[in-house]
Amino acid sequence: MAPMKAMKSMKTGAKAMSKGALSAALAAEHEMKPKQVSEIIDSLVKVGTAEVKKSGIFTIPGLCRIKTRVKPATKAGKKMIFGKEVKVKAKAARTVVKAFAVAALKSQF
Repeated sequence: MAPMKAMKSMKTGAKAMSKGALSAALAAEHEMKPKQVSEIIDSLVKVGTAEVKKSGIFTIPGLCRIKTRVKPATKAGKKMIFGKEVKVKAKAARTVVKAFAVAALKSQF
């Protein structure tokens, strides 16, 4: 009998691009300094957060749309979970921020 082969480890996900790497890539593409591109990214963040706070929606054209949603408050009580009665605590209403891919980005995959 032949010896068993070692199992391959699961693929690890690719690392997300850091802010520095993003600014360096954009700077190289547009012949700018990375510091200037970093300041532009910072200003985009400021505009985006202000717009999400004000209207609840912010879109980066061709990339993503950021939305807020208000989750309603829940009452305390008892629920049947897997055939057992469980006490559930009350939760206050809260605002959740979500990001969605734009249709143009979805169509590329």
